[in-house]
Amino acid sequence: MAGAILENLSTKKLSFFCLCLLLVQIACFLVGGLVAPAPSSAHNILTTKCIDPSFSLQKWFQPHGPHACDKVRDFDEATKRGIFADWIVFSAQVPHRPNTMHRSFQYMLGVLVMDIGYSDEDGKHLAPNAAVTLVVRLGYKDTDDGEFQELVSVNETRKLECVFPFTEDKVGYHYSCEPLPLFELGSVHHKHYLINIRMPITKDKATGALTNTNIGSPEDLHVVIIHQNGGFTTVWMSIKTIMFPIVLLITIWFWRRVKTQGKPSVLLERTIFALAIIMSILNFPMEWLTFWVEVPFMTLLSDIKQGAFYAMLFSFWIIFIGEHLMDQTQRNRLKVYRRQVASIIFTFFCLFIFDVCERGVQLVNPFFSMWNTDKGYRLAMAFIILAGICLCSYCLFLLFMVYQVFKNISMRRATLPHMAKARRLHYEGLIYRFRFFMIFTVLTAIFTVIFFIMSQVLEGHQKAGESISSVQYTSGFYTGVYGMWNIYVVAVLVLYAPSHKKTASTSNGEGSEGSHVEFDIDVPSEGRPTDPVVAGSLTEAYQLLSKTATE
Repeated sequence: MAGAILENLSTKKLSFFCLCLLLVQIACFLVGGLVAPAPSSAHNILTTKCIDPSFSLQKWFQPHGPHACDKVRDFDEATKRGIFADWIVFSAQVPHRPNTMHRSFQYMLGVLVMDIGYSDEDGKHLAPNAAVTLVVRLGYKDTDDGEFQELVSVNETRKLECVFPFTEDKVGYHYSCEPLPLFELGSVHHKHYLINIRMPITKDKATGALTNTNIGSPEDLHVVIIHQNGGFTTVWMSIKTIMFPIVLLITIWFWRRVKTQGKPSVLLERTIFALAIIMSILNFPMEWLTFWVEVPFMTLLSDIKQGAFYAMLFSFWIIFIGEHLMDQTQRNRLKVYRRQVASIIFTFFCLFIFDVCERGVQLVNPFFSMWNTDKGYRLAMAFIILAGICLCSYCLFLLFMVYQVFKNISMRRATLPHMAKARRLHYEGLIYRFRFFMIFTVLTAIFTVIFFIMSQVLEGHQKAGESISSVQYTSGFYTGVYGMWNIYVVAVLVLYAPSHKKTASTSNGEGSEGSHVEFDIDVPSEGRPTDPVVAGSLTEAYQLLSKTATE
């Protein structure tokens, strides 16, 4: 048996293969940076103050159009007309006229921003830890002259976090308040959406206190709508559509080569195959379905696929580097890595629970948010902090393993001058190729960690209602890193596939007698002597770099 393609492929062919991967990587960055727009857009909509003395929850109040509501400009006009505060319905139609929403927007976030003025009247002070109670209806329609249909109607409470930036002449100035998460839709299947918000003054049945008192003097409500840009969706899904068949076909080719060896597959080969399967699942462009079918759970499904890929990729790196540690004496046994793999799975399981607790409930109630209550906030922060600590620990441990690998390689290179020239040149090229691929692995790991952090930060900015249109480079970075994942998986599949060559070519054209070059090893079953023919398929590099070779 021969070794891996990485070790047996000629330098010219290997250089051409690496050049092709580099060009694809550059193309992924350029497509995101030059063709795709920013990943998301934010639009600020000032609500219209409609009047509803009957407090009807069956009627829709539209800010404009042929069925526009009776409205007031501000609360001073309402006071002059004898209109009570809880008659006011804050109405916002999404999007601004004459635009329409498109299914390529994929998701829609709503963030509420309140303009609260200072008032020295009794009952209008902003109390510490004040909370506002909202009666919210969300509706949709697909034609300009159609009637709005109710999507959801709920009562929600949001805690106010406001500070007053002035110390004197307070009357007439406004509090500075944090944006409030309002709703999140996992799909944008309709063209028009309507939001009706009320802030009624009612008696709480549990405490007997009046709601919406001591919240200052609300003057205006702004609804910030955030959605994925259609142009970015097209580019993102096009990359997935191109990458999916390529990775899938190479995966099938790789596994057929493994099976034709005539011996059981080793741990590294099985791990590579599992990574390729997860990558193919992530590449599968299910998002195309949202253009024809309403799939409200698409965002949750995408998060689950992304988390599974993170867990598999991080586990692969631990096994991949661990199998190349020359000080390891028990290769090809998954139980050697049980602690590291279990820690990775536990970390992403925590993130999965957090995601399901929020996005899962949002499938029924889009206005639900774990961040609105003290317990939910503490639980969410605990999950995020735990995930951050585990991620930092993983990065440090991975870098330590890479350092050990390079240190051991440098120690083993001291034996090369004692070999014949042809064999020495062959092994020097072998070590150089392995070092280059290990550096590629480290770079991919670094960019993956940065991508994960940026994704969390971007999601935090979105839920805070902050505009992200100025961060144009994120599109190029997103498509570039996604392309890097696919390129890395393709490189691993191709370069670590078993070679059909019987001898490895040296740089001067001579054959290396008995060279079965691979960066993996078959560890025989316990109590069974090593079969040189079986172990020979994956042993030359290990024989060179292991303690046995040095001794």
